[in-house]
Amino acid sequence: MSRLNKYLSDAGVCSRREADRLIESGRVTVDGKRAVPGMKVEPSQEVRIGKKLVGGRRERIVLAVNKPVGIICTEERRERKSIVRFLNYPERITYAGRLDKDSEGLLLMTNDGDLINGMMRARYGHEKEYKVTVDKPVTEEFLRQMEKGVRIRDPEKGLDALTRPCRTEMVGKYTFSIVLTQGLNRQIRRMCESLGYRVKRLIRTRVMNIELGGLKPGAVRKLTEQELKELYERIEESQNVRVSGEAK
Repeated sequence: MSRLNKYLSDAGVCSRREADRLIESGRVTVDGKRAVPGMKVEPSQEVRIGKKLVGGRRERIVLAVNKPVGIICTEERRERKSIVRFLNYPERITYAGRLDKDSEGLLLMTNDGDLINGMMRARYGHEKEYKVTVDKPVTEEFLRQMEKGVRIRDPEKGLDALTRPCRTEMVGKYTFSIVLTQGLNRQIRRMCESLGYRVKRLIRTRVMNIELGGLKPGAVRKLTEQELKELYERIEESQNVRVSGEAK
């Protein structure tokens, strides 16, 4: 037996939050009766949204992908270089956090709407780590400015923001690592440009507890049970912290 909103999420219909809205709107029925928020259902019960019968639980898929440069994070199949066409996975999955076309590295792909929803909300401050190569020698002053926060602007996209404080570390003469807790459009590239640097190569090496490791460009692997357990625990913990903090 599971909660109805989780049942709908596991069936691939929508996220739990969206399921709650469907239930409250009166569109969901269980065994022909209008569903109510918070109710539980058995696998044998008939669940419908309108006239559409909802299937049972499906396998939860979460993949780590090493996205090559040139592949675009879009579900538009008419785009020849879309990540969906590139992977050609037998089940419908999508990305939990984009990487721009010119960047490479770790991309998580999943069929779990709740996971995507939990990872994409900027207020939860989930960490993402990158290895960045620039066109000029990296200095301590440059790293200090990056860590403190950089004003980035793009009038065409309506972007004018001071980036959150972050962590950096020098890796080589032209290379540094950076850990962000937000994901503004082309954020690292814009931060570097604001300080007079140009990014030559950008690799995402970690998303929360999931690391790129030795995964080769274009390669795909399923997350381990331990990785999944920790990932979901971290997301749940961050949501609980934010909810309790916002309620004060």
